[in-house]
Formats: sequence, structure tokens, C-alpha cells
Amino acid sequence: MLALQRSLRERRANGSIGDLLITVEHDPVLTIGRRGSRGNLLVAEDDLAAEGICLFEVERGGDITYHGPGQLVVYPIVDLRDHGRDLHGYVEGLEEATIRTLRAFGVDGRREPGLPGVWTDAGKIASIGVHVRRWITMHGLALNVAVERRHFEMIRPCGLSVRAVSMCEITEVSVGLRDVTERFLDEACEVFGWTFELVGSDEIARWSRGADA
Repeated sequence: MLALQRSLRERRANGSIGDLLITVEHDPVLTIGRRGSRGNLLVAEDDLAAEGICLFEVERGGDITYHGPGQLVVYPIVDLRDHGRDLHGYVEGLEEATIRTLRAFGVDGRREPGLPGVWTDAGKIASIGVHVRRWITMHGLALNVAVERRHFEMIRPCGLSVRAVSMCEITEVSVGLRDVTERFLDEACEVFGWTFELVGSDEIARWSRGADA
């Protein structure tokens, strides 16, 4: 996925393709941002291997975070030159789309000053970490729908002494990843003024190899 994002970003930068928004459910993986620290990994790397969890250092902002089954991960490949060159507004937009999505499932989400992401009274429910080069975005958002809590306990999420929480833990509404994904896309369209054409993973992979969108 990391190589795919990098390839698509280069194609977006040279104008070969338009903006993309990739949604994915990862196999278990930990990523550490460019200002992160392995000191926020609370178990030995051998313990990660035993759980089938990979560890990568990546170029996004933020510290260590977890991606895995039961989590909506969103990777926008977007040219911010078409959106006012406003990185702060872009991050706020991702937060707003997430808060609106949570509200639709009976979860009250909010921002915390100076801390990107979305929070609830029970803990942090969504993380945001982006990387921008030549005004093209990579990485993005992870929203916990029904994530394995034990895996989050292996890290200090985002380098903070916080509890990571999933939607299914704090709402009585039935929550499915597909429904959450569809709602998030609707809310993102509303927040950013986007329209989407749904395409499959095979088509996106073809674009990354050099076929025109």
C-alpha cells in the first residue's frame, strides 16, 4: 500500500491522474511517523512478529499508530493546489467528515486543541497523519470501527497516554465497516465539495503502473 500511494502521488503530481481517495482495511500493521519514536512501542518486536504484525517507518506526520481489521483507513491522494493550498483546513476537513460519520451512528466525536484526530469521552477513536510533497497529499485517516483492542495496547498511540476506542464499544447502533465507509464518503463529499466515481482496486493498480485514468 505504501508503494502504491507513492506511485499514485507521483502520477497525480504530473497530472496523469486526478484526485483519488483510497479506502482500505489493513492486515495488522504498525507505522511510525517521521517524528515518532520506537520508545512508544510497548512490546518487543519479536512479540509483534508472533502476532503477525509488521512495523514500518513512514513519512507521514505523527508518531506510532496501528492499522488492522475492523478499521476504516482512508488515503486521499489530493492536489491541495486545487483546494487553496490549505493543509490545516484539509486536516480539519478530515476531522469534520469523521465527526459527522460518528454522529450518524450515535457516537459523539470532537476535536482536541493541538492534537490531530477525533476523540470521544471514552478515548481516541480516529487518528490523522498526512504527508504533503509538492502539495500532493499521502497517508490520511484511520477510524476505529471494531478493532482488536489488544493490539492497540502494544503501543502508546500517537505517543500519548490515551486509550484507543472503537465505535462498537460505545454505541448501541449496529456498526459495520462497509456502512461506515459509505457514510464517510458521503460526508467527505459534503465537507470538501467532492464528487466520487467508485473504481476497483485493479483499476487503481493499473493507474499506478502508468495507465491513464
